[in-house]
Amino acid sequence: MKICTVILALSCIIISVNAASIRESKRVKVYGNVRDAENNPLELVNISIKGAIIGAVTNEKGYYSLNVNTGDSIVLVFSCVGYYTSERIIPQLSQDMRLNVKMVNRTIELGQVFITASRHQADMMESIEAGRIKTLPDPSGGSIESLVVTYAGVSSNNELSSQYSVRGGNYDENIVYVNGLEVFRPLMIRSGQQEGLSFINPEMIENVRFSAGGFEARYGDKMSSVLDIIYKKPKYFEGSLTASLLGISAYAGNSIGKFTQITGIRYKTTRSLLGTLDTKGEYNPDFIDLQTYITYSLSPKLSADFMGNMSVNNYIFMPKMKETMFGTARNPRMFTVDFLNSKERDRFETLFGALTLKYTLNDDTQYGFQASMFNSNEEETYDITGIYRQDIAEAGTIDEDILSTPGGASYHEHARNRLNAQVTNVGFFVLIKPNVANTLKSGINVQHERIMDRISEWESRDSSGYSLPQTGATVNVVSNLFSNNQLESLRYSAYVQNIFKFRIPQGMFTLIAGIRGSYWNYNKEFIASPRFSAGFIPNANQNLVLRFASGLYYQPPFYKELRIIEKDTFGNNFITLNRDLKSQRSTHFILGSDYNFRAAGRPFKFTAEMYYKKLDNINPHTIDNVKIRYYGKNCATGYTAGLDMKLFGEFVQGADSWLSISLIKSRQTIHDTLTVPMPNDQMYNISLYFQDYFPGNKRAKISLKGVLAGGLPVTIPNKGWESHKQTGGRRTSPYRRLDIGFSYQIAGGEDRIMDRPFFNNFKNIWLGVDVFNLPDINNANSYYWITDVYNNQYAVPNYLTGRQLNFRISVDF
Repeated sequence: MKICTVILALSCIIISVNAASIRESKRVKVYGNVRDAENNPLELVNISIKGAIIGAVTNEKGYYSLNVNTGDSIVLVFSCVGYYTSERIIPQLSQDMRLNVKMVNRTIELGQVFITASRHQADMMESIEAGRIKTLPDPSGGSIESLVVTYAGVSSNNELSSQYSVRGGNYDENIVYVNGLEVFRPLMIRSGQQEGLSFINPEMIENVRFSAGGFEARYGDKMSSVLDIIYKKPKYFEGSLTASLLGISAYAGNSIGKFTQITGIRYKTTRSLLGTLDTKGEYNPDFIDLQTYITYSLSPKLSADFMGNMSVNNYIFMPKMKETMFGTARNPRMFTVDFLNSKERDRFETLFGALTLKYTLNDDTQYGFQASMFNSNEEETYDITGIYRQDIAEAGTIDEDILSTPGGASYHEHARNRLNAQVTNVGFFVLIKPNVANTLKSGINVQHERIMDRISEWESRDSSGYSLPQTGATVNVVSNLFSNNQLESLRYSAYVQNIFKFRIPQGMFTLIAGIRGSYWNYNKEFIASPRFSAGFIPNANQNLVLRFASGLYYQPPFYKELRIIEKDTFGNNFITLNRDLKSQRSTHFILGSDYNFRAAGRPFKFTAEMYYKKLDNINPHTIDNVKIRYYGKNCATGYTAGLDMKLFGEFVQGADSWLSISLIKSRQTIHDTLTVPMPNDQMYNISLYFQDYFPGNKRAKISLKGVLAGGLPVTIPNKGWESHKQTGGRRTSPYRRLDIGFSYQIAGGEDRIMDRPFFNNFKNIWLGVDVFNLPDINNANSYYWITDVYNNQYAVPNYLTGRQLNFRISVDF
């Protein structure tokens, strides 16, 4: 009995102590939103209790939540790179409290120029400021890709094309999203002259993010990079008009109640630019693009978005004559072609439409449905007949009495190619935030593809009256290719990923882990792609960010990759589709860091990333201009390793500039016997984007874009990589280019001229002059191979554009 009494007494004491402890340790929640001066939500803001290790971080919507003990007052510290630190004193709390904070950015103001310090990049996606395109000297007429190629790890050796290579990959290995939807481009384009306008309208862009590798599972199955574009949702009426020698573009956007729209139209012609090529003639390139993005709020929780695009690209060319100087100083050569009744006519028509429905259950849950359709009608026709000769050139003249091999010759190229592609996609996605530290994303897609391909092309040559090649008494064409194929298939894909942010005493982690799976009913292949990345910001030095990413990245074959060339009994080449072709695979390992610092009183950021990509099941390919020809077989393995570095900051006070340096080595082994470079193994790439202002006049601006890149491996057309060794391991000459633009803001900002009646409706007016290829360097991105009667081959470079002036005007209203 006494023992029971003692136990009961001890139990009462313990319960009393615990109750007191619970009352003393009662916790309440402090929560709210953090925004910038323009009322935009701020992500990755650190919220900590002064003198303690307890803290939180804001999510994409700027929301945070922090549990604190009741009792003494506390001091909350809000800090974020690029913004002034803010402190809030919280008195004794007895219940939950909402605290919203507005942070002031660290901004340098010089006249009408505003430069804001950069923020942390804790994931593998890098932000790009699309507004810089306004004054960028760009031969393509203004594209976001022209800015992307100045970033580390990205390269391009053709100013006429918007395609780019990322860390040794080809153009097909890059995926582009606009408003969460994958966009496509025509399949038959073989040269930059034909390409026309990029799908992305830079004037309609709100946000741009880019990753050169290690990207999240929610992005599709590509091996190299992702470019993620978000279009504007205007709050007020806005618009612009831009005109230059390269074309004209305009857009207008507005918002009326629950409705917003932004519509842009672009017209591009490269007639003046193509006039600087070695091949002279009548160039008639006309490229038109119409695009719209419409949003409507059906209810407070349900919204609908529509995006539509129509593009018509016409390229007509009637060559007259071509003169190309090549060779060495000791052995200069002149290649001359006189064209006879020759004409090329290409037409590419594309239509794209997409509908997105979003249902927002609450601040933490969103469901979405997407449906899109892409249709492309492509036509390529040409008959080119030319009489050519290769002469010895002396001091800029031609010795007509001394003709080197092959002497006088002629050739005829013929093509009648047609292609129609239809891609329909339906998907469903979910976004859930179970707490402030986690963001779950998942989705499922079904894609239907229907492609019809008709190819009929051939080339014949003769040298000094002899047709080439000769096989006994049989005379064959140099090359031919025929196709009559149709493909219809279904692809299924799904992904799930989690973004997890948390703090430890040493700093803050951002972890992104996910897995992606897909199945294609054509080759009966299922692939699973796990991906992971981690970012760490140490408390000891919040100017430093460390990153690591790894994962399996597959490239399921699309139509072009399936094509395999076979020969019939007469020696003709015809295309069949390889149903057994499997996905190429790239295993990424990436280690990188950012370091923010100040020098000479100005902000800078140095970024470095080392990477290694193990490549399996490679489908080898060759590149001629921008045309990619695949082997159609998984017959190679390889690797790519490199180092990317970028210095970003105010090289000149008040203007952002950057210098990117990339080193790369990329190799492939074909059929276990032939080891050669990958097609885009440039070895090095140095790019510069530089801005400056005239002393004493901040309205007069200079923008400079420079590229120095190593040469690419050379192969002989239709002979594959075996021909690379026949050329002695030849590479193209280094790609060297310098474009400079001069811009003057004649009206804008708070200038007094804006008070005049004529200028009342304008925000800015810019006048500009560009000089493309300022040093007038001859860059070759492909070769034309000529053959004599002895089957000796000679490589004649196809040079790109020369020096050219461009005038432009841009008006914002």
